[in-house]
Amino acid sequence: MTATVSDLWDETLDADRFTPDPDVDALLVGGVDLHTHPGPSPFPRRMSILDAATDAATVGFRALVCKSHHHSMQTDILALEPVGLRDTGVHVVGGIALNRTVGGLNPYGVELALRMGGRVVWFPTISSTAHLEFHASHHSGFPISGIPLRDNEPISILDEAGALVPPVHDILSVIAAESAVLNCGHLPAAEIDVLVPAAVAAGIERIVISHPDFVVDADPERVGSWARQGATVELCLAMLVGARSTGSPVERTAPYRSAAGVRHTIFSSDLGQKGNPLPITAYRRMVRALLDAGTPEDDIRGMVGGNAAQLLEA
Repeated sequence: MTATVSDLWDETLDADRFTPDPDVDALLVGGVDLHTHPGPSPFPRRMSILDAATDAATVGFRALVCKSHHHSMQTDILALEPVGLRDTGVHVVGGIALNRTVGGLNPYGVELALRMGGRVVWFPTISSTAHLEFHASHHSGFPISGIPLRDNEPISILDEAGALVPPVHDILSVIAAESAVLNCGHLPAAEIDVLVPAAVAAGIERIVISHPDFVVDADPERVGSWARQGATVELCLAMLVGARSTGSPVERTAPYRSAAGVRHTIFSSDLGQKGNPLPITAYRRMVRALLDAGTPEDDIRGMVGGNAAQLLEA
């Protein structure tokens, strides 16, 4: 285990962690991060699962979800629970992202991950058509695998007629039966338009759309339509207050928060990458920006903890 929590902090990336901000820290108590990226991973990571939980515990976070684009982290989490993870007091769970390395749209993998205690199923992320097309034409700083892997073939959830392919219906039934969270991953907005109503019809009550302004390419009006069907928009701090972020995070998120409504909005970190701040560093920056902009404290509490806790049942 890390000798002290401050050993995790980088003097440059996490510089503001060394400055007390009690008003911000009070609003982080009970926080829930549905989107962290610890190691192990083929992508370079600056924190382990235990590191992430240890740091989250310093501000009283309630829970976090560990995500890998390549494998289910649920078994990693279970292996760590008796050797320090449980002692952090932070509830840590994983899930499965339906990319090529887990067999793509694989209901068997979904069933295993959820019945081992996972709580989130991400539809294709790095294997989605939107992700592959975006990163073929943009220098976004997205991580590159540190080990050789075969070419990442794109996955669509739709057939040539625009209907969901059969495995998707099987996956939806498993998610519904396990009362798990469906995250739309990096699917293009047009595919999410089909997936959300199908998920609702299948009885899924927990639906999340991540970073609509990154890869997904959904405008606020479209996000509002998904929220009216019961979905929650996840605004990711990696894009808002990360090392490569520009502009005001409050102004950038305002249209989406307005369209979805506070009760259907959460802030997640999407962090853990080398070269980026730690998740809790990013939460402190975002909450400070929201406070400075006059955002009501109850709204902030909901968006950094309460709403996500309801989705996770944490």
